[in-house]
Amino acid sequence: MKFKLTLLAFVLCNLVGAQLPKGFSYVESVIPSIKVELRYLSDNNFVGKRIDGYITEKAILSTPATMALKKVQEELKAYDLSIMIYDSYRPQQAVDHFMRWARDLNDTINKHRFYPDVAKRHLFKEEYIATRSGHSRGSTLDITLVDLSTCEALDMGSPYDFFGMESWVNNKDLTPQQRANRMLLQSVMLKHGFRNYPKEWWHFTLRAEPFPDTYFNFPVQ
Repeated sequence: MKFKLTLLAFVLCNLVGAQLPKGFSYVESVIPSIKVELRYLSDNNFVGKRIDGYITEKAILSTPATMALKKVQEELKAYDLSIMIYDSYRPQQAVDHFMRWARDLNDTINKHRFYPDVAKRHLFKEEYIATRSGHSRGSTLDITLVDLSTCEALDMGSPYDFFGMESWVNNKDLTPQQRANRMLLQSVMLKHGFRNYPKEWWHFTLRAEPFPDTYFNFPVQ
């Protein structure tokens, strides 16, 4: 009897933990074939440590953004490709973490990998760091294209979250294959209702986002 009660409590706790605000969805529940590697859950990011608010590797988006992304994924299957999500919904507490990090000019552990040509004190001015992020509204995501079977990422000409002109969508200093890979990602996302951010080839926001003025702070869990 005690075991049954303990098991019931475990199940109930997980159900409560899995609840999302109305209008949000777990992306993998809707798109099982999609790939997820939340960089801010690890130390593989420009800060160099796990970011506040990321508890588990669950991609979360507004339900309209999730449904639009499902159409993208279905089209990409014809090319044996998949979306890989590096970031989706981002709580405000994570943005606050970025702000604290950006103000500590002595913390440059990953500068050589992510912003070698940008002075850390200029990250605000050049709009790589901001006090608010569209991610916190729930309809913005950072993605790339990967092989559907192997998860090997296509060459986009610069790493994800690289701060510099190399990451600009219209960067001309690319090989023909890199340019083609970027063009495919841009075209399929724009076709299905997303708009891009010119300085980041990986960054897209649903045009008709349902929460354009709301910045959420519930954790990624």
